[in-house]
Amino acid sequence: MIRKIKILSDDLHVYFNENDEIFSNIWLRDHARDEENWDKRSSQRKTFTAALDFKIKIKSAEIFDDGKSIKILWPDLQKPVTYSYEFLSSNSLNNKKKISNLKLWKDIDLKDQIYIDFETIQSNQGYKDFLKKLYKYGFAVVTNCKTEIGSVENIAKKIGYVRNSIFGGLWSFESNEDKADSAYTQEELRPHTDATYSNDAPGLQLLLCCKYKAKGGHSIMVDGFKIAEIIKKESKELFEILSTINVKGNYIGDGVFLEAERPIFNLNSNKELFQVSFNNYDRAPFRFEKELTTKFYEAIRKFDLMANSREFQWRHILKPGELLIFNNWRVLHGRGSFEGTRKISGCYINKEDFDSSCRMNDIY
Repeated sequence: MIRKIKILSDDLHVYFNENDEIFSNIWLRDHARDEENWDKRSSQRKTFTAALDFKIKIKSAEIFDDGKSIKILWPDLQKPVTYSYEFLSSNSLNNKKKISNLKLWKDIDLKDQIYIDFETIQSNQGYKDFLKKLYKYGFAVVTNCKTEIGSVENIAKKIGYVRNSIFGGLWSFESNEDKADSAYTQEELRPHTDATYSNDAPGLQLLLCCKYKAKGGHSIMVDGFKIAEIIKKESKELFEILSTINVKGNYIGDGVFLEAERPIFNLNSNKELFQVSFNNYDRAPFRFEKELTTKFYEAIRKFDLMANSREFQWRHILKPGELLIFNNWRVLHGRGSFEGTRKISGCYINKEDFDSSCRMNDIY
């Protein structure tokens, strides 16, 4: 709650029970959410920010509702504007409330917690439990699905919508040597993330086993965030290389030439990891000077050897009716070599749609 406020020359000093914060007047005025300045229906600002006086002063301010809100009267408005405790505290620079619920893992850390039944997901609570698993571990296995592409679409549309790509929207595939992609072979696929050649790589990938009459073909999951955590502890220099050097990826074939670049460990402005992007198959040619080249290869060698270590790999042969869904911005995926018939249906979903569904369901 709000204990006390103090009007300063260009700011408002707000004392919360847990800490205190200084909010600038122009920021508060710009974030006025009264009827004149805010469209509640669309959650859009109506204020013409550029027309505001950037040196605006507060005429008066009072605490209301036993510390649940503040009312501020501005010189350019007829009525006071209410600012809730929730709004102010959530925008505090000292806010430490955001706690990550991610569970970084090695193979030994996983048992049955990543499985969930298809029918369970159809209820509101079941869907929320599914999202929690997917967010926490970076992947989940949905069991007892009908072995048809409609099962993939059902899950995808609960989260967001099917993303179109060079492979289409919803797709089914078996090994096919005519396709210009290693995923269509029966050879081993080492752990990687998809679409390093795309400026906006898909956020989620869904893979439903529709038919399996084969030997081998283990699905492989690797927690890229766990590898990043270990490398950061063991070698700040290698972590710096992996988080600052843009690695170029490309896709050439099937009538397209796609290309993009970003670091293997993609960090936000707070130096927090938000994306792992690694695909040794699709890495395009690029050069550095000799010393940096040596360090770069040392860094990707460490990363790739860890990703290919059984210690970090969850391995499972998908049975017909099992759907594997994973966060392509966190978890690397691979597949063991196989002989026989293995039919998979699947699709991609945008990362922003997964994030949206998590926010709507209070996952974070």
